[in-house]
Amino acid sequence: MAQLIDGKVIAARVRSDVAARLARFKVEHGRTPELHVVLVGEDPGSLVYVGSKEKAAAEVGMGGRVHRLPASTSERTLLDLVEELNRSAAVDGILVQFPVPQQIRQTEVIRSIDPQKDVDGLHAQSVGALWSGQRGLVPCTPRGCMRLLKEAGVTLTGARAVVVGRSNLVGKPIAGLLLQQDATVTLAHSKTRDLAEVCRGADVLVAAVGRAKMISGSWIKPGAVVIDVGMNRDEHGKLCGDVDFASAAEVASAITPVPGGVGPMTIAMLLENTLLAAEARSAR
Repeated sequence: MAQLIDGKVIAARVRSDVAARLARFKVEHGRTPELHVVLVGEDPGSLVYVGSKEKAAAEVGMGGRVHRLPASTSERTLLDLVEELNRSAAVDGILVQFPVPQQIRQTEVIRSIDPQKDVDGLHAQSVGALWSGQRGLVPCTPRGCMRLLKEAGVTLTGARAVVVGRSNLVGKPIAGLLLQQDATVTLAHSKTRDLAEVCRGADVLVAAVGRAKMISGSWIKPGAVVIDVGMNRDEHGKLCGDVDFASAAEVASAITPVPGGVGPMTIAMLLENTLLAAEARSAR
């Protein structure tokens, strides 16, 4: 049976570390780092995510607020708010919760955020920094995945890593981070030919395709490490990942559960990204 990589426990350690560093930052700089989240509309999933972020930030002593805007908000109004946050000396991190209503272009929102405050790591400058090996803010979920691998003691140098999923938020950036750690990376997706065979070649398999239980134990190399980023509902309405946990756990050497694996790490990394942004701004 596979070792369970417990994201709840590891995320708690990250949050504790962030809280201690925030306290030191306040003493050294005379202010508290601030995270500002913008929520447009009342998408049910977004309401839950934003509530969790707000609670986590308060628990570690981070400042900031949630800006709640109606679903009818125009793109111009949202961009004006982002620009106001860009200019504010008190604001260290800006996150616009996606999805946004159809009248607002997500690409324009991402483009408008100051890269130095882009705690979601989606701005083109942030992406460029990642792929060119420069320092910058990295999307929270991929950073969380890498921390889980580190905590599990996984050796990435020379390992064959397969990432299933090519999103800008998870698949592409985690491929870049794995490359930085000297893994040999294959970036696959739902249209990859012989996907099961590709997955079976992985020493480290990251599932981020967004399809419930798509990857079964028969797709996994014996002894592989599995990071399941998926958050789906199965046929019974129960939360599940992109990996069929029961069959995969019989084959893998280590695996993240859903829920309780990658999910808690995403919010922990958001808090750490905001602190990193504050520290970088103070050093300039």
